[in-house]
Amino acid sequence: MASFTTHLSENQISWIKQQPMYFVATAPLQADGHINLSPKGLDSFRVLDEKTVAYLDITGSGNETSAHICENGRVTFMWCSFTKKPKIFRIYGKGEVVLPDTERWQQLIPHFDKLPGARQIIVNHIAKTQTSCGFGVPVMEFKYNRDTLTDWASTKGEDGIQEYQQKKNSRSIDGLPTPLSL
Repeated sequence: MASFTTHLSENQISWIKQQPMYFVATAPLQADGHINLSPKGLDSFRVLDEKTVAYLDITGSGNETSAHICENGRVTFMWCSFTKKPKIFRIYGKGEVVLPDTERWQQLIPHFDKLPGARQIIVNHIAKTQTSCGFGVPVMEFKYNRDTLTDWASTKGEDGIQEYQQKKNSRSIDGLPTPLSL
């Protein structure tokens, strides 16, 4: 049976911090638009307070989350326990995209470790949380984080990352603009 709250408890915060992986889901308003669901890791997630969470978003092959949040604000984060004790936890809320060279970035970036290729911070202003059973989630063992994305970003350098972002991250696959295109 699912249970809902409007903020994070200390137990939920503690459990989230133990999870090596989470997912971010967004969708455009258009009925035939593509729903986006992205796995995340690399120690990029932070709890800012009981009503606000965020992650440091690293440059990748697309920028759907940013485009969808700018269009309609909807965002969901989800964690699954892959240990013996099953659990699924979701945070539903209103998203905020924070770009470098802004005052808001300067307020938030001290919460995160420096990761090569950082392009934005995605904030979730919590409307509702949901805990559910997770009985169908397999038990798996975490080995280690991959270095592939951060190594790629380091090799590209800042100028190369900015060029890549303008070319590959300024519009969603449905053609929606991201803040990088503005």
